[in-house]
Amino acid sequence: MQSRFQHIALIGKHHAPPTAEVRQQSYAAFSQIACYIEAQGGTAFLEKETAAFTGMEHYPTLSMQEIGERCDLVIVLGGDGTMLGVGRELARYNTPLVGINQGRLGFVTDVPLQTFMGPLSAILAGEYEEEVRSMIHARVMRAGVCVFEALAFNDVVVNRGGTSGMVELRVEVDGQLVANQRADGLIIATPTGSTAYALSVGGPIVHPTVPCWVMAPIAPHMLSNRPSVIPDTQEISIEVVGGRDVAANFDMQSLASIQRGDKILVRSAPDKARFLHPRGWNYYATLRKKLGWNEGGITP
Repeated sequence: MQSRFQHIALIGKHHAPPTAEVRQQSYAAFSQIACYIEAQGGTAFLEKETAAFTGMEHYPTLSMQEIGERCDLVIVLGGDGTMLGVGRELARYNTPLVGINQGRLGFVTDVPLQTFMGPLSAILAGEYEEEVRSMIHARVMRAGVCVFEALAFNDVVVNRGGTSGMVELRVEVDGQLVANQRADGLIIATPTGSTAYALSVGGPIVHPTVPCWVMAPIAPHMLSNRPSVIPDTQEISIEVVGGRDVAANFDMQSLASIQRGDKILVRSAPDKARFLHPRGWNYYATLRKKLGWNEGGITP
């Protein structure tokens, strides 16, 4: 079978120092996937840091920028965190991503490593479900100057320090005042992030195709301050008017120390990530498996 995708990059988690066992497992997994790709008529490349992590530097290696410019498919081996991190970096290139999960089923990494050949073979042949996911572009403004900016796939979280009291936030949407609130913090989540931190504070589960933000307070002082859903065409402004040790977190990866008077501006990012899933994939089946919705009920 001739692969529809000719130049395929392999990327894995490589930030933690590898043990000999982890390195060996990663080497075996990537070797198996790379050999399979080439058997299907494609050319396999390793992302540079992934190659160094696994010791597979005998394969051609590319930087993330080179992958975006030269590859027509990326296979990510790891969990959802790895997949979303790669998605943030490659969204600008419109490169489709396939997630192979080494452990439990993920929300976006849904091809099991143990049985990857069947689903991957179909995807390489052009039989797949394509999904587009939106992202947040956030900026921290201080005295009218942008001092920090980041992309977020899941959420932007403005919250208090571990030992400080509540924060006071002035929230506006497209220049219109929503509320002055006191809480432990505030989450602005994408539909992807609606099943992450926002879910734990009572936010709704939002289908990935719905163009919206979830705005969910964390332990608000007023119980009437509830999660809300707003269009993602609108810009959210969060001004810190009180509180100590306030921080802004972008996908829990990037951190910025926030001062009183700073504003965090949240808007839709211009680029979106493309995920490819095995034929027959659907979002609701993933929710059932991840959230255990069938336990005690009738299995479909």
